[in-house]
Amino acid sequence: MSTPTPSDAPAAPSNGNGNGKRKRVLLAIAALFALAGIAWLLLWLFVFSLRQTTDNAYVGGNQVGVNARVAGTVTAIYADNTDFVRAGQVLVRLDGTDTRLALQRAAAALAQAVRQARQADSGAAAATAAEAQARIALAQAEADYRRRLPLLADKAVPPEEVAHAREAVERARAALAQASGQARAQRALVEGVAVAQNPAVQLARAAYIEAWVADHRTAIVAPVDGIVAERAVQVGQLVAPGQPLLKVLPLGHLWVDANFKESQLDKIRLGQPATLTSDLYGSGVVFHGKVAGIAAGTGSVFSLLPAQNASGNWIKVVQRVPVRIALAADETYRKHPLRIGLSMEVDVDTRDQSGARLPSQPPQAAVSQTDVYAHDLDAAARAADAIIAANGGR
Repeated sequence: MSTPTPSDAPAAPSNGNGNGKRKRVLLAIAALFALAGIAWLLLWLFVFSLRQTTDNAYVGGNQVGVNARVAGTVTAIYADNTDFVRAGQVLVRLDGTDTRLALQRAAAALAQAVRQARQADSGAAAATAAEAQARIALAQAEADYRRRLPLLADKAVPPEEVAHAREAVERARAALAQASGQARAQRALVEGVAVAQNPAVQLARAAYIEAWVADHRTAIVAPVDGIVAERAVQVGQLVAPGQPLLKVLPLGHLWVDANFKESQLDKIRLGQPATLTSDLYGSGVVFHGKVAGIAAGTGSVFSLLPAQNASGNWIKVVQRVPVRIALAADETYRKHPLRIGLSMEVDVDTRDQSGARLPSQPPQAAVSQTDVYAHDLDAAARAADAIIAANGGR
């Protein structure tokens, strides 16, 4: 058997093509990573560094408590949880027997005060007339005394008659002083004011208005438009003034409290625009708002048990500060209604740094208000004036 010669052995494979391909792949991967790094750097410089985001954000809103304003037994409830109510709508009605009786007593007292004021007017007029009569009597007594005094020297009249005339003058002068005092006392009660403006009448009028308002407060109304929540009142329950009955949540005025880290606040300013998404509707629904305010302290400061960092062991914890984001009412109430407490993701555009960090002017209008109670006083005043007119005479 013949042994193969070196010339017959197979040639060794060349590594030139394999190494070149590997180098090209590594260079492509390195270029890809470099492009990704450059893209990330550009995104950070022009996008991410100009925005502050957080998912520690929740929908907030007013929770308007409805309380009893007078004591009474609940006889009817006109709204339950999840019901929509209008401002001024009756929610709960109390038994009004006691308040109606008190109103009737106040009406009678007002009518009596008006009639007594009229009587005082007549008494003042009579006292004034009596004073005038006493003044006339004094003038007559003085005239009689002056006529008799010259006749005494001529012994035309006895001395006793002159003495009686002088005593009559003294009695008339005393009667005039008494009548003048009584007239002043009577006029002091009514002088300078009409019957309707008499202090006694005004006091009775105020008591009547108070009783009228108390009687109408047995109908407990909604202070604002909203959704009823946390109804705690039941029919037949005896409630006391100030006792919470239920809440009304006005979902047309909501905001978002976004709890940013303290390291994120440096570029946040008032008025900066923000976009928000909710877990309820997902990323397909975007809400718009703006930074309305930044809290004056961190969340831990206002907690039930604030941290005591000066005692015991201390561990640094990154603090969060609530930032209020005002929402557009047309987006949240009409199109995509939100609920208080829902989770939100907030993205604040911080490119505009012209806004202030803190507000410098106080609010120019009421933050929240209602006028459903303003009509009670006007109606009560009209009812009181009607009683005064009915008992005021001509």
